[in-house]
This record gives sequence, structure tokens and C-alpha cells, in this order.
Amino acid sequence: MVADKKDVENKEYRLPREVKDALQAVASEWEDVIDSKALQVIPLKGAMTNEVFQIKWPTRAGGPSRKVVVRIYGEGVDIFFDREDEIRTFESMSRHGQGPLLLERFRNGRIEEFICARTLSACDLRDPEISVRIAAKMKEFHNLEMSGEKKAWVWDRLRNWLSACKRLASPVEAKSFGLDVIEEEIMLLQKQLSRGDEHIGFCHNDLQYGNIMIDEETRSITIIDYEYASYNPIAYDIANHFCEMAADYHTETPHILDYSKYPGVEERRHFLQIYLSSSGEKPSDTEVETLLEDVEKYTLASHLVWGLWGIISEHVNEIDFDYMEYARQRFQQYWLTKGRLLG
Repeated sequence: MVADKKDVENKEYRLPREVKDALQAVASEWEDVIDSKALQVIPLKGAMTNEVFQIKWPTRAGGPSRKVVVRIYGEGVDIFFDREDEIRTFESMSRHGQGPLLLERFRNGRIEEFICARTLSACDLRDPEISVRIAAKMKEFHNLEMSGEKKAWVWDRLRNWLSACKRLASPVEAKSFGLDVIEEEIMLLQKQLSRGDEHIGFCHNDLQYGNIMIDEETRSITIIDYEYASYNPIAYDIANHFCEMAADYHTETPHILDYSKYPGVEERRHFLQIYLSSSGEKPSDTEVETLLEDVEKYTLASHLVWGLWGIISEHVNEIDFDYMEYARQRFQQYWLTKGRLLG
């Protein structure tokens, strides 16, 4: 997410009183803050579920500003996830030394620790040095022991979101997207992709560039924003990450996807070799090739998930984003690649 330099007094970015009170409570704990009410609000672009702001306070003796991040939850998006589950995941991540600390909660949002790191840009995902670090961090993330049943939750999510789409979409929209056949597609994918020996890990499920940060000095990677996190096949999480390489949410047309940017087979293979070897053991060629094939097939599940997400978001989210066109592209890519990937 990129800071928008609009002035704090711009009415569009004035925070609700409840949020300001929570921020002042946090700042009052810091002795070096001159005035807990003298906060600067900087909107951060790139979020499609929440409104996100960086908050700054001047400190005594001209020292560095105190900073936090505020997330104000989007209206209607509770249809996608349980906020209490997300907070539990957030707190558990902190205990595991992952991500920012939770500083305060308010009715429709939270205040997080500010991480002194840079949020990645779209082109960073294809940077070889950064990609290697993301691969190793994903492996670490997938190995976390978290609460929840260790199973492939993607199939439940697909069916739940399909039901929501059918409730929300108009007859014209439902026909346009072929929602009447998606249940059959979900059943087909589950049958084709599920295996008794597939590796289930704790997955982020939304590893786009805006949810990855890098410390410019240490080059360490931090994964943030766990709204969609759950146990799932690790191949699905990696597939979803590869699909995100087609996106750039910081252009004049942030909904447009460019699948020419999808990583080639050698780039994908190298990523998986790093991923599998990051725990210290060299993977066999068979392990790499099997995961490579599984990841490619799970891109189909990713397309359906985010296609359905787009349709729902069009009806419940007020953020300025062409959700319907985004959904259309994800479904188009599903139908375009299904025959080749499933054979």
C-alpha cells in the first residue's frame, strides 16, 4: 500500500470520534509524544476490503515520529470471514513472532503496530532476490501450528461464497457469470485436485504484493493481513501467489489483470525449489515436479475463489474498484486454462 500525501484536514479523511479516542489512548502511553491529539492521518492505497491509514505523532526534541496503522473494516465484508477469528489469528501470529502487534481495538476496526518496512510493489514479486525470500517465508508460514481443523478449507469457502453470490446477484449477473454451473465445477476440481497425501499447511490465502513487506536493511520479509488465512493445501496458497503476479492495484485501472506477467515454468520451478529446500533438506526432482503440477491445477481454484469474491464485493463493498470486471477476468482465465490443466 502506498501513502497518499493528501492533507490531514481533507474532510474525506477525517476519522470517526471512536477511532480518534482509541488512537489517543494508544499515544498517551508514549511519554515522548508531545500531544496525543496532534495526529497526522495518511491514507494508504491498495486495500480492497478495509480502509487503511498510517497515523503519525510528533515527538519531543525533534525525534522520529511515533507511528501506527489503523484499519477500518469495510461495510458488509463480514460475509467473507469472521472478524473474531481474524483477531485470534492476528494475536496468535504475534505470539509466533509474525507480523505486527495488536495495540487496540474499536467497534469496526483495530490499531496495529507500525512496521518499519516497505510494502512491496507489483514488480517486486518478479524480482529474483525478493521472490527467493518470499518462497522461504511462505514455507515458514505454512509450518506454523495454529488453531483450526487441518483440512482443505478452500472447498467450503467456494461453496459458501457461491451461495452468497446466488443470493446477491441479479438474474442477469447470474446468467452472465454462469453461476448455475459453478457448483459442478467446484465438485470437479475437488475430485481432481484432492489427494490423501497432499500437504496441508496454515495458508495466507491472499498473498498479493500489498500483503508482503520487506525491511530494506535486513531484507527480511513480513507477511501481513490475515483476514482470509486458514488451513489449506499449500499448493493452493502458492498458486494464488503466482496468480497475483498478473495484478497491479496501483494503476489507473487497478482491476485489470495482465496474465502475460504470470511466471514462466522455470521461474515457478525455481520458486518451488527454494520453498522446499528452505527447511534444510534438498528436495528430489520428483517432489519439485509434483508440486509444480499441483500448483498449476490449483490456479483454477484461485480463479473461482476470487471470481466469486468479486461478484459479492460489487454488492457489499463501497471501495472504488471495478469488482465485476475483475470477477469476469478471473472466470475467463478459469475457462481458458481448465482444459489444458485438467487434461
